[in-house]
Amino acid sequence: MTARPWLSAYPEGVPADIDASVFRSLVALMDESFRNYADRVAYSFLGRDIRFSEIDELSRAFGAYLQGLGLSRGDRVAIMMPNVPQYPVAVCAILRAGYVLVNVNPLYTPRELEHQLKDSGARAIVIIENFARTLEQCIAATPVKHVVMCTMGDQLGWLKGALVNYVVRNVKKLVPAWNLPGAVRFKDALARGRRGTLSVPDLKPDDVAVLQYTGGTTGVSKGAVLLHRNIIANVLQSQVWDEPVMRRVPADEQHTMVCALPLYHIFAFTVCMMLSLRKGGRLILLPNARDFSSVLKELSKQTFHSFPAVSTLFNALAHHPDFDKVDWSNLKVSIGGGMAVQSAVAKLWLEKTGCPICEGYGLSETSPSVTCNPTTSTEYSGSIGVPLPGTWLKLLDDDGHEVPVGQPGEIAIKGPQVMAGYWQRPDETAKSMTPDGYFKSGDIGTMDERGYFRIVDRKKDMILVSGFNVYPNEIEDIVGRLEGVMECAAIGVADEKSGEAVKLVIVRKNPDLTEAQVREYCRTNLTGYKQPKIIEFRTDLPKTPVGKILRRELRDPK
Repeated sequence: MTARPWLSAYPEGVPADIDASVFRSLVALMDESFRNYADRVAYSFLGRDIRFSEIDELSRAFGAYLQGLGLSRGDRVAIMMPNVPQYPVAVCAILRAGYVLVNVNPLYTPRELEHQLKDSGARAIVIIENFARTLEQCIAATPVKHVVMCTMGDQLGWLKGALVNYVVRNVKKLVPAWNLPGAVRFKDALARGRRGTLSVPDLKPDDVAVLQYTGGTTGVSKGAVLLHRNIIANVLQSQVWDEPVMRRVPADEQHTMVCALPLYHIFAFTVCMMLSLRKGGRLILLPNARDFSSVLKELSKQTFHSFPAVSTLFNALAHHPDFDKVDWSNLKVSIGGGMAVQSAVAKLWLEKTGCPICEGYGLSETSPSVTCNPTTSTEYSGSIGVPLPGTWLKLLDDDGHEVPVGQPGEIAIKGPQVMAGYWQRPDETAKSMTPDGYFKSGDIGTMDERGYFRIVDRKKDMILVSGFNVYPNEIEDIVGRLEGVMECAAIGVADEKSGEAVKLVIVRKNPDLTEAQVREYCRTNLTGYKQPKIIEFRTDLPKTPVGKILRRELRDPK
């Protein structure tokens, strides 16, 4: 593709390209923010505000502690925690000390954790005690030699911290018994680090910053190698994209973002934590987004302007009885990503908040943001928007040729945010890249004349019914509009006559909804081969911790 038709859709003031070379490394970006915003609040967590100057001091101390362990430059250090202040402290420390961050899903099983620690070669891990038992069960089979143990109350002061830890351990019973000889408490690590000095290495743009493991929703989890310049580029792309709507925040209010998405996920890591750090914004850390009552209780005390989330979280909050206890009037932008935003959810969210969901698209391999609707949009478009500044997209057929406008093809991406490759998987890297340097996403999309893209579906989720391609997203979007449906998922199942048939799994909002009503609705709204052959009602759908529906688990129940 030689032209970029999408540039005409850019809001006024958004550049066609960004210059990621303004920062040599993420550490340079951090240091600038620590200097410029020292007195501002960086994080709000369970009623406590933590300033940029404190994150600066704590991360220096923790970085010095890590260097005192004898780790070599480029060694991998894992973090396995929910959204607690120790997370950004550890991130800044690991990068400042010259190591590579490995983000780990805290809900992993011992088998999954062992795979990631062995695959990454992590020599140290920063973990919260809630998940220590998981580590205990697999650590002997991993290269990990150093464990730093955090608690939920570490950064809340002596009295409140002790109270929170007591409740977490003894009332909610969220900390199974564990035994990890040699584990060092986070506060003790900080004390040791303060007696030393952090030596910041000369980091370069092409140095590895993060190993971000793919979600595994379509297969084996692989580590995407994200360089310092990749994440810097995506932070700067996101910043200029947000700017047109963020200008509407009153001058006397600090830009404040809700961080309900887990920080180990690349969406929250870049779009919440790193972007907020870059802008000197305040991040409201929510440790458990699935506790909807607690999320809404916390938000009822806050003024906030930006809310990145996945469709299932928007949906669950909008249906919660406490939703109207929150003042949504200051919300300037709601960013939807991680999965397709369903039109019924977008409609409800706009009705209840007055702020449209601005859908974007990205992957672990792209740091993550690739496209987004203009943040000045006044309504849900149903598309994933247009490529961000400096990003090129094209759609390819199975032979690698570009398809005509309007035709579906595999989305291929080129830009400064695209990973260097998969960690120690040259074969997988080669399979994912085109000869001219585009990353093949595995997602099927279309582009219209204006340069707006739509996701049709994952290649591997596509259902083939009698030779016809059926895309689950389309069915889910249509059925999601039916009164009485809370959420739904469509999958392909084996069928003797048609090869595959559509199975629809529904979570009811209204218990009176019947299979006959669903079938009648589908007959009215879907052509014959797209109509579900099997309809099943469930109380919930399997999801990743981020909230993405796991169609694979519906197809292959264990």
